[in-house]
Amino acid sequence: MSRLIWWRTASIAACVSFLSACGTIPADSIGTLDRARTGDLVVGVSEHRPWTEVSDKGEYSGSEVELIKGFAESINADVEWYSAPESVLAGKIKEDQLDIVIGGLTSTSPWSTHMALTRPYTKVDGESMVMGTRLGENELMVALERYLAKEFGEIS
Repeated sequence: MSRLIWWRTASIAACVSFLSACGTIPADSIGTLDRARTGDLVVGVSEHRPWTEVSDKGEYSGSEVELIKGFAESINADVEWYSAPESVLAGKIKEDQLDIVIGGLTSTSPWSTHMALTRPYTKVDGESMVMGTRLGENELMVALERYLAKEFGEIS
């Protein structure tokens, strides 16, 4: 009987230790969302009209630019824009130099080994539109996906 009590006590203690170590789920591996909330959200932009456009004066526009501006506002972040071709942006986000990549990415993007693709936020001509976030930054991805779902009326 004492062995049974000992095993139960040990099992409960192990469960409590395990659960307390879990912390907040989802979590960012390097704290991108927390950093952005107190500073800048670094966004890579690949020009791809009508989703993204960069003027000769360095001004950013397009539907995805507006979505990112709204998302940044919702988390009290400023946006630091970085414009480059998709291949350059893919390398930079893989090296943790960018937080998000936009530019008319689809769910069939070849860059899924370099960045985590959001769930599709809309469909255009049969293509599922997505954005890219740093790999392992799950809290950032969930926050962005929730924002996009609200913007497109999937959730309130």
